[in-house]
Amino acid sequence: MDAVRNPFAPGAGSRPPELAGREAILMEAQIAIQRALLGKSCRSMMLLGLRGVGKTVLLNKIEEMGESKGHVISAIEAPEGKALSELLLPKINQALRKLSTSENAKAKVHQALRALRSFASVFKLSYGDTSISVDPEVGVADSGDIEADLSELFVRVGEAAKAAGRAWTLLIDEVQYLRSEDLAALIVALHKVNQKVLPVLFFGAGLPQVAALSGDAKSYAERLFHYPAVGALENADATEAIRNPIIEEGEQIDDNAISEILAKTKGYPYFLQEWGYQCWNIADESSIKLEDALQAADEATKRLDEGFFKVRFDRLTPKEREYVIAMAKLGSGPYRSSDVADLLNETNQSLGPRRAQIISKGMIYSPSHGDIAFTVPMFEEYLIRNFVKNADNA
Repeated sequence: MDAVRNPFAPGAGSRPPELAGREAILMEAQIAIQRALLGKSCRSMMLLGLRGVGKTVLLNKIEEMGESKGHVISAIEAPEGKALSELLLPKINQALRKLSTSENAKAKVHQALRALRSFASVFKLSYGDTSISVDPEVGVADSGDIEADLSELFVRVGEAAKAAGRAWTLLIDEVQYLRSEDLAALIVALHKVNQKVLPVLFFGAGLPQVAALSGDAKSYAERLFHYPAVGALENADATEAIRNPIIEEGEQIDDNAISEILAKTKGYPYFLQEWGYQCWNIADESSIKLEDALQAADEATKRLDEGFFKVRFDRLTPKEREYVIAMAKLGSGPYRSSDVADLLNETNQSLGPRRAQIISKGMIYSPSHGDIAFTVPMFEEYLIRNFVKNADNA
């Protein structure tokens, strides 16, 4: 088929042609977005899931939904080790400038900018190419206590948004990389604006451990956020994700081909896009058949091994690689930490720092006490293919 018309989009955060199986999450987000504008309380949302399940895609869609309803959006991807205050400074400055176009909000925006200037000064934040041409407000957001100061800053931004008849929505991707003190401060700030019923919303996305991290940071986080799980698609939704884009391009796909794709991808959205992309390019007629899906598996697997899987494996040190390969040798997860230790002829305690470092890199997480699992779907299969079998055949 014509590669130019290929509807599938296997890429980091790329919008799939068919956003199947996420209707409930998007409906809840839409309701929260509209309630915020009406001055009604609403829960923020933390999307949780493994790599490649479409969390970033959902955040991008929620951003579009918010903008279409008049929200001022601040979107951030949290990198490892960077302070939240540094990430927020330019975003909040930009949001306040947008709100300043409302005559009704000018006074409140001015107050918020003064609070932002105080916040930047106390945490010694640089402005880069931007500047805040107001004097700091003494005694507001300048204590040096990130929890207290961020709360005061969020309240001022919320008051400015309310005066403008709009709402401010903060989106943060990769929440698991926020430092523990920053996550705690964010939760406290959101709790404060929620208590004051200000039009401030938060949508975050992160790996499964974020729920536990949030609970550890502040016990009331479970009541502040809704934590929808973003996982593999059910068969009906996965079928729609493959079939509908093909039909919309005027082509067809056999049921047997779809069954093969679902079996190989296990319904994970990123893998569905990769298999669909390869099947389309391989098929030489206007209908994708079983043999096309079978042939696509080799190319799809190769591309995943060279990209999706490899870039994550390459972040690990030799000792960390040894640990995850040992996990894969035990079969499908979750795995007992003690079993991995036994396989490596070490104690569970001695491996603790190594395990913690792999968790901090977002490669594994602990679904329950004493258990560990990969954050990347089917990662154990990649390790078996490329490191275990090769070693056995050497």
